[in-house]
Amino acid sequence: MNRIPRIAPWIVFALAVAVFAAVCHQRLIPILPTVSAAVAGTQDQAPPDQGPPDQGSDPADANLAPSGPSYTTQTAPPPDQSAAPGQPPDDAGYSELPTEQASEPPPPLPDYDQPPAPGDGYIWTPGYWAWGPNGYYWVPGAWVEPPYMGALWTPGYWGFYGSRYLFYPGHWGLHIGFYGGINYGFGYVGFGYEGGYWNSGHFFYNRVYNHLNTRVVRNVYSYNAGNRGSFNRENNNYNNNRNNNNNNSRPSFRGGAGVQYRPQPSEAAAAREPATPRMNTQVQHAQSYSGVRGQYAVQNHGRPATPAVSRPLPADRSVRSTTSNQSHGGQQGGQSHGGQQGQHQH
Repeated sequence: MNRIPRIAPWIVFALAVAVFAAVCHQRLIPILPTVSAAVAGTQDQAPPDQGPPDQGSDPADANLAPSGPSYTTQTAPPPDQSAAPGQPPDDAGYSELPTEQASEPPPPLPDYDQPPAPGDGYIWTPGYWAWGPNGYYWVPGAWVEPPYMGALWTPGYWGFYGSRYLFYPGHWGLHIGFYGGINYGFGYVGFGYEGGYWNSGHFFYNRVYNHLNTRVVRNVYSYNAGNRGSFNRENNNYNNNRNNNNNNSRPSFRGGAGVQYRPQPSEAAAAREPATPRMNTQVQHAQSYSGVRGQYAVQNHGRPATPAVSRPLPADRSVRSTTSNQSHGGQQGGQSHGGQQGQHQH
């Protein structure tokens, strides 16, 4: 007799839930297809300049030393002020010690074709202006066999400080360091290197930024990071400098009227790592063109007779990694990704 009153509240509650569910079902049916369509439309839209939705992140980001946010020359904070005469330049803590000095700015960077890569394991080193007896002369770009497996090339650059132009030579290291924000092209877009990366003892080349024959170079991939300094598919020309905003202005130095750029966190971190200076083969390559008339700007008017060479430069096995100049430690050692100095495989 007492069971019916006890279960009556539960029966009423169950009926209320059923009625509520039926009402919600009728109201939501027209809405769900609309929401699903909106979500699908959003997923089909890829962000601008990021390639297809399934492209993923740039594997060449591994070339940057882990240190926090990354920047490009388009989003970099304002540059440091040029040093006054007699004061040390602000790049002293990020680059190799300067080796050349000039009182006039280097010419703009020329456009030129990159020769095809000679094989797996070679690193592209872009051409640059050097200072010689008759002014600026062009050192041709070249494919170079790195001194050890895992080595990456940070190009040299000119910087303007207190009426002087100083040249900071490039170096080898495990990550890409500071090179003044100069857009050398072929993956050296001013920050980092987008032309390829090391993985498990092999170098993988980005076809977007390099001239490759896949019958000779086997480790290739494609990643479009914005077509800065990349292969121009319209005229089949591997152009050295398609600068970010102005193709007619290709400055070859930092500061003053040149590129406005300051070192970024990953570049500062790379500067604290062991580094290997230019190999003797690279120094000899530069010196061999110091007496060639057609390479001097006063003769070629910014169009060097030999902008790049197809013959690769061999590695110099005698070089040793040292700590960065800013630490002034002078320690020997340094290891590649493989853990031993002096290893290199093709």
